Amino acid sequence: MSEPTTTASRRPDSLLRPFDALLFDMDGTILTSIAATARVWRRWMESHGLDADALLPKIHGMQTIESVRRFAPAGVDHAAEAAKITAMELEDTGGIAPIPGVAAFLAGLPEDRWAVVTSAGRALAERRIAAAALPLPPVLLTAEDTPNSKPAPDGFLLGARRLGADPARCLVFEDSQAGIAAGEAAGAAVVVITATHAAPMATPHHQMPDYRGITRRDDGTGPIVLDFEA
Repeated sequence: MSEPTTTASRRPDSLLRPFDALLFDMDGTILTSIAATARVWRRWMESHGLDADALLPKIHGMQTIESVRRFAPAGVDHAAEAAKITAMELEDTGGIAPIPGVAAFLAGLPEDRWAVVTSAGRALAERRIAAAALPLPPVLLTAEDTPNSKPAPDGFLLGARRLGADPARCLVFEDSQAGIAAGEAAGAAVVVITATHAAPMATPHHQMPDYRGITRRDDGTGPIVLDFEA
């Protein structure tokens, strides 16, 4: 399909091309669970005498087990502690909400052209997506599907494969440095969603506050073509 052109188009150079599939992170990207996550992890960190204020910013984008391995005191059973954290997260859904504009944006996408790739476990991912009143994605890849946590590209590579797309013709939506690195390593283009950020990130990738300024320009029969408001 030839790409439509118009002088009204607002697209960064890295996003000028059409995409065969869109790959979304979950937490911080299609929904916000920042308050619930902070409550649970603070309780866990403080129970082990850890500095929650210093460590909380470092857990985003990684699988729970990986964060436990990195920050738990010596001698702790990593698997058991990760299970405790997950159980607490499943119980605490307070404040979980969709990122503005994402519900309408996802509803307009062809079902076979998008996936969610998250470092969360499947049960937690499904719980949070439901709490945010978002549709369960046609392809949902979780920690159980990809043992290697972001910044490894495994999840995005698998997501592209499940959708029958070349990773180089995919667009990744992310919010964390680990996720951005994973998208880059997969060879995909990256857009950063900053709805849960206090300030812009230090990244060369295009940043959007939410999905209200993103529109589709394709006719639905070929590759996805997007515009991004300045």
